[in-house]
Amino acid sequence: MSYQQQPPPNQPQAPQQYQPQAPMGMLQLTIQGNIMTSSMIPPKVRLNGYPVQAKYGRNDIPVFAGPLHVDVHCEWMRDFGQAALDFTVQPNQAVPVFYAAPYHQFTTGSIGHSKVKRKGSGFLIGLIGAVVAVSVLVVVLAALG
Repeated sequence: MSYQQQPPPNQPQAPQQYQPQAPMGMLQLTIQGNIMTSSMIPPKVRLNGYPVQAKYGRNDIPVFAGPLHVDVHCEWMRDFGQAALDFTVQPNQAVPVFYAAPYHQFTTGSIGHSKVKRKGSGFLIGLIGAVVAVSVLVVVLAALG
């Protein structure tokens, strides 16, 4: 049986100290893409240096009003797609931020306050074109020889 000491009924209780809360805002972080079009591992997000869980799609993250540094990167055998954004959140303000991972590991990601395009499509198209050209060359040489 648990026993908690109660003050006598006729004695006044000590007043509670008021703890003011810092003004809050909202970060609406949208990670563009999904598991099928980007990576099976969602990008890593840090707010003012602290890690935050995020998923593909929109993430509503409550933050303290004031300056905010958002840092996002992907991981696949190494870190890639790094992108960062600095801005100030006003009290009761919702700030939209969009991040898009690149198509390959050799460039940075894209981040901004509106939808952004993924980087690296030229490299990807060139790589696919080179593979197709070599395949066609092998078939033509095999047919001639």
